[in-house]
Amino acid sequence: MSRPVLLAVDDDGPVLAAVERDLRARYAEHYRVLTASSGGQALDLLRRLRLREEPVALLLVDQRMPGTCGVELLSASRPLHPEARRVLLTAYADTEAAIAAINDAGVQHYLRKPWHPPEERLYPVLDDLLRTWRRPAPVAGLRLLGDRWSPATHALRQFLGRNLVPYRWMDVEADCAARQLLVVAGADAGSLPVLLLDDGEVLTRPEPAEVAGRIGLPARAQRTAYDLVVAGAGPAGLAAGVRGASEGLSTLLLECNAPGGQAGATSRIANYLGVPAGLSGADLTVRAREQAIRLGAEVLVPAEAVGLRRADPYTVVRLADGDEVSASTLVIASGVTYRTLDVPGVDALSGQGVYYGAGRAEAVDHAGGAVYVVGGGNAAGQAAIFLGQVAASVTLLVRGSELAGTMSRYLIDRLEAAETVSVEYDTEVVGAVGTGRLAGLRLRSGGTAEREVDADAVFVFIGQAPRTGWLEGVVRRDERGFVLTGADLGSPPPDWPLDVPPLPLETSVPRVFAAGDVRRGSTKRIASAVAEGAMAVSLAHERLAGR
Repeated sequence: MSRPVLLAVDDDGPVLAAVERDLRARYAEHYRVLTASSGGQALDLLRRLRLREEPVALLLVDQRMPGTCGVELLSASRPLHPEARRVLLTAYADTEAAIAAINDAGVQHYLRKPWHPPEERLYPVLDDLLRTWRRPAPVAGLRLLGDRWSPATHALRQFLGRNLVPYRWMDVEADCAARQLLVVAGADAGSLPVLLLDDGEVLTRPEPAEVAGRIGLPARAQRTAYDLVVAGAGPAGLAAGVRGASEGLSTLLLECNAPGGQAGATSRIANYLGVPAGLSGADLTVRAREQAIRLGAEVLVPAEAVGLRRADPYTVVRLADGDEVSASTLVIASGVTYRTLDVPGVDALSGQGVYYGAGRAEAVDHAGGAVYVVGGGNAAGQAAIFLGQVAASVTLLVRGSELAGTMSRYLIDRLEAAETVSVEYDTEVVGAVGTGRLAGLRLRSGGTAEREVDADAVFVFIGQAPRTGWLEGVVRRDERGFVLTGADLGSPPPDWPLDVPPLPLETSVPRVFAAGDVRRGSTKRIASAVAEGAMAVSLAHERLAGR
């Protein structure tokens, strides 16, 4: 495949030449640098690149151009090259337009002119964006054959997508080529999903652990004992892994599904400090995972912690495959799962139009459809805005009479401005309708009689349950299952074996800490989870030093 394209667009000849010069100086070895002197010329080039299936990694576009301005060009480029990173070049007076472009045109960053020296003001920004860009999956390579309405197929697509594994999705119901490949592979509809590997091997109905082993995702620990084991690789776990590895601790991160946790599936994080353009949960995860590994941490996926025991002064974690790893210190960052919607018809349609969380695969499957989002928190608001970019209509169903008490103001403002999104208050789902796939929902609003609406999909965000069953009998939890830490354990804590009280974030077991959503009293925000993950490692050092 040809080198990915970096496209610079500016109607000012000397400026365009300077941009081209700086891009070539840094990126010519791995990317093809192209230029255009107008928005129309750029769009024509982007269309031709799309027809030739040539990947575009980045667009660097000037705002002030006659005819088609930078924001308009970047917005028009999204259907042609949706994965491309988008940067707007602006003058100081265009700052408001640049900020608006973050919401309207999918801009990841804006740069003010002049950008010199590029080593300080241009290259760090572009390097960071290009690290998170993924080349589209090649036509030949990993191919997944399945039925879009199959829960098993949906689970495997989620696993591959969340772990950023490039693959080609082929729906046997809609794609004749997929059905032909199924016959060639010697499989049938009862074998779905079928995964065709690069070397021609065929996996039928594979579990994620089997897939991970075949495609090179590390799922077995290299050692039996570590200074630091982190259970969970969401924001808190990744922060703990980065901090531990950076300080020279032998560090192991265990993740049962995909790095990033629930945050990894978030379409856009707009309130994270230092990222004014916002970023997706996947982008944040890529950065953090790469950082942890580069510093020396091991990250195992899928590797689920299923049990815990003490072998003083160590803690031993039992994994789902039967292996055990010993930890001098343990950070519990196993996070939470969305609570299921307990109404008639929903369980049978999970993965068949009923989803918990909203990923890219689900959004693509329901492009142009009528979808519903259930919940009133930030996750529900982010999902509604994300789905509104592809669905014909998105209806947010809220049990309460307002959003102000449960959702950030910036999300409420964006919901009100979104043309394809509407909100229904005092409304709850009382049933789901469909056989083999979701066809409709039964709703009740404000005590009125039930009504049925057509629905292609429903995405549920109605509260969280902690992943802490594996701690049973070892680590104290509250009545809802959240881990008790620090002062919440009592003064003095029952059965506490040390002469000094538990440290903040320390659990009922010395040298075992909890961070992020899994901990009682946590803020349930990405920034606070990151802070707790890093803080847990600092406190672990303090405990190991005997303080």
